[in-house]
Amino acid sequence: MIVSPQRHPRPPRLQSLDALRGFDMFWIMSGEHVIHALAQTTHWLPFVWMSDQLHHTVWNGFTFYDMIFPLFLFIAGVSLPYSMPLPVADKNRRYKTIIRRTITLILLGLVVNGVLQFNGYLHTRFASVLGRIGLAWCGAALIYMNTSLRGQLLWFAGLLLGYWAVMMLVPVPGYGAGVLTMQGSLESYIDRLLLPGRLHDTIHDPEGILSTLPAIGTALLGAFTGRLLRWQNEHWSMLKKGGILLLAGLILLMLGYFWGLIFPINKRIWTSSFVLYAGGWSVMLLSVFYLVIDVAGFRKWAFPFVVIGVNSIAIYLASEGLVDFAHTADFLFGGLIRRTPIAWQLVWVAISVTITQWLILYFLYRKKIFFKI
Repeated sequence: MIVSPQRHPRPPRLQSLDALRGFDMFWIMSGEHVIHALAQTTHWLPFVWMSDQLHHTVWNGFTFYDMIFPLFLFIAGVSLPYSMPLPVADKNRRYKTIIRRTITLILLGLVVNGVLQFNGYLHTRFASVLGRIGLAWCGAALIYMNTSLRGQLLWFAGLLLGYWAVMMLVPVPGYGAGVLTMQGSLESYIDRLLLPGRLHDTIHDPEGILSTLPAIGTALLGAFTGRLLRWQNEHWSMLKKGGILLLAGLILLMLGYFWGLIFPINKRIWTSSFVLYAGGWSVMLLSVFYLVIDVAGFRKWAFPFVVIGVNSIAIYLASEGLVDFAHTADFLFGGLIRRTPIAWQLVWVAISVTITQWLILYFLYRKKIFFKI
């Protein structure tokens, strides 16, 4: 990981992309806890509904919380055409960068999983969210660098259709073919057979081996989106690009929904229908942020998200147990919070953690310190 203090950093390629990345990370770092606390304290139906949406589905189905991970991977894909414009002048240097980033993300994922507190091989989880981001982004980057747009589209279709085919047609010992349960799916079986150490759910891992293949499709969707946004053509205004993305997102949603009738939308095995459905929401969200921030020029409201977005990896690592923000927040705000009505203290505690996290990120932003991989 590189800590880069920059005196005169270049302006962000797309402020809407940093803002969307920050919006996505906000829910992971502490936003969800604020909503849960508000729902528990007020019992107000909108907060209760939002709180329900901030939990993963048990198996089949889709909630807002199921979109957070694929949205982050999608955003990483959007950055590809900006960080690796075609044609690539020095492929060997690009390959080294891709490999370094992938290995770094895998290792950081192990750190988040607690590998530094090593408790034995059998109790160590090797699969991780950051590891999947690294591997899926790596696959998408290699495809993007070495194929034309037509080839990339063929890869995208092949990954999704191929994953559907093997999941439905390849028999699992003791279960048969096409059994899409946690115990009986081919993805879970391969995890039990090949994935070392401890699995997240004992018999299955949501960041397992086989389901990384369709996750590459999620990153490729981002690459297609970034390619459109970066494309310069006098007949394609920024407004038109935003409108096209909004329409494309709706089409992806419908395709994912109807495919989900026969191949259920499922984040835990990252089904092909999930790629399209989550991708549809991701494209639509980016189109809204793009139209509001980059096209219409309404930027000030997004600044808090931009501050989070430019240091998203740093806050993810910190909020996943590497930093005790609750202790710091209690030191700063605890005395004041304990003077408020008891019924609302849970809410103020959650908000104080968010404020503490944001203030630290703002300090890094002002000092132009950005943690990059």
